Amino acid sequence: MVFTGIVEEMGTVTKIERKADLEMWDGSKSEGFLLRIKCKIALDGAYIGCSIAVNGTCLTVTAFDTEAFEVNCAPETLRRTDLGDLEVGSLVNLERSMAGTDRNSGHVVQGHVDEAGKILEFKPEGDSLWVRISLSDDLLPFVVPKGYIAVDGTSLTVCEVNREERWFNLMLIAHTQKCIVVPKKKVGERVNLEADCIGKYAATAVGNVRAELKQLEKSLRLTQILAAGAICVAAACCATLARRG
Repeated sequence: MVFTGIVEEMGTVTKIERKADLEMWDGSKSEGFLLRIKCKIALDGAYIGCSIAVNGTCLTVTAFDTEAFEVNCAPETLRRTDLGDLEVGSLVNLERSMAGTDRNSGHVVQGHVDEAGKILEFKPEGDSLWVRISLSDDLLPFVVPKGYIAVDGTSLTVCEVNREERWFNLMLIAHTQKCIVVPKKKVGERVNLEADCIGKYAATAVGNVRAELKQLEKSLRLTQILAAGAICVAAACCATLARRG
């Protein structure tokens, strides 16, 4: 189950209910809250247990009717995402999980938000809009110029990356500006960020190889030291035998 980062519609938060006894996967209770979101497209084909990305966060539908659906947000979700900033009346990006027969016009988005960054600047250029967003040192290695990133669940192309000041920017065309929530936010507000999962898998694989290489280098250095020691011992033995002869 994945998403494409092509937002299907913007829904409206109609209810936020904070709960101290949210049931977790193992049956235990924890703090969280319930969201009710009014929409149209996302309800087409909805069922209890289906996945809908809300601002890029993969959430499970726990109830729905002809006008809206409900989802529960666990503590980890609130820590990682901007969903805790929502208020009644807030607009959110919505996308149903991708069907096996669908075209992917964005990129592979898991709906597993890495962190929430802050909007640093909006700057118009023609009918397009530059958006500059902060990010942490943890996410920085996975964000590259011309690479993919999901911002509040929208598949977008990274333009510039400033590693010293820890920000990246992107450009929104006029059509995209009308279809997503980012341009409707203010400087200082948070947006959900999910780096390209393929890049993360590749970086992990390379990291494992590097770790193995470092271990091999250590073993090689130890072998070289032992070999040098053995040569010295052998030379000393030869010298002793020569003197006795």
